[in-house]
Amino acid sequence: MLKEGALQGKTIIVTGGGTGLGRSMVKYFLELGANIVICSRKLDVLEKTAQELMQETGGQVLPVACDVRKYNEIEAMLQATLDKFGRVDVLVNNAAGNFVSPTERLSHKAFDVITDIVLKGSYNCTLALGKHWIKQKQPATILNIVTTYAWTGSGYVVPSACAKAGVLAMTRSLASEWAKYGIRSNAIAPGPFPTEGAWTRLFPKQLADKLDPVKRIPVGRFGEHQELANLAAYLVSDYASFVNGEVVTIDGGEWLYGAGEFNAFDMIPQEMWDAMEKQMRGKGQ
Repeated sequence: MLKEGALQGKTIIVTGGGTGLGRSMVKYFLELGANIVICSRKLDVLEKTAQELMQETGGQVLPVACDVRKYNEIEAMLQATLDKFGRVDVLVNNAAGNFVSPTERLSHKAFDVITDIVLKGSYNCTLALGKHWIKQKQPATILNIVTTYAWTGSGYVVPSACAKAGVLAMTRSLASEWAKYGIRSNAIAPGPFPTEGAWTRLFPKQLADKLDPVKRIPVGRFGEHQELANLAAYLVSDYASFVNGEVVTIDGGEWLYGAGEFNAFDMIPQEMWDAMEKQMRGKGQ
C-alpha cells in the first residue's frame, strides 16, 4: 500500500507480535523499513518469529520476553529497545486474550486473565511509553487493536468486551490529552481475520459449520492479513499525521449488517419476495 521506505528509521514496539495478526503487521512494517521490537511471555516463539522475519525481509527484529500485566517488565522492555535502537517511535497495543463462554460459567480469575492482558496490558504499555516520550519531548504514535463489539458490547465474550471498551476509551481520551505533546492515538477494529490459533479457539469447527460466520459479512469473505497490515502501516506512518482519535473499522461491513434490523432478509428466496409483492399489491387494491 505504501511507498518503499515509508517507515524507514522508525522503531515500532508490537505487543503480541510473535503470532497471528501481530506477526503480519510486523512483517509489513519491516518491509517498509522499520526496526521492530516484539514482546510476549513466550520468548521461544518470539525468537523463532524474529529469525524468520529477519531472513524474509532483511530488517531488524528484537524479541523481548515481557508480561504486559507487569509494569516493571514493560520498563525493562523499553530500556532494551533504547539500548538496541536508540529510540522508539510507535507503540502497537496488540496483545490480547479471549474465549467464548456464558458469563455465569466464568470464575473471577478467568475474567481477570482477559481484562489484565487486554486493558491493563494496554494501559501499562501506553503509560510507560507515554512518560518516556513526554520526558524526551518526542513526537510518537500509539495504535490500539480493539474490536467492533467494544462499542456495541457482545454476549459470551463479556471480559473481552469490557476490556476492549476500556482501550477504546483510552484511545479517544489520550488523543485529546496528549496531542499537545505530539503523540497521536488511534485504533483499528478488525472483523474476522482467521488465524491458526485464536480463530480455532473462538470458532471450533462444529460451531463454525453451524453458524457459518461468512454469512454475516456483506462482502462474502473473511479479511486477509495484508489488508489489516496495510491499514496499520498507514496509521502509524507520517502519511496519517492528521489522523488522531480515530477508530477505523475493517470488517467487510459485518457489524453494520448485524445491527440492521432487516438485514437478515438476505435469507429470503426470490420466489418468496414475488409472493410477498403480490400479496402487498393485492392489499393495496
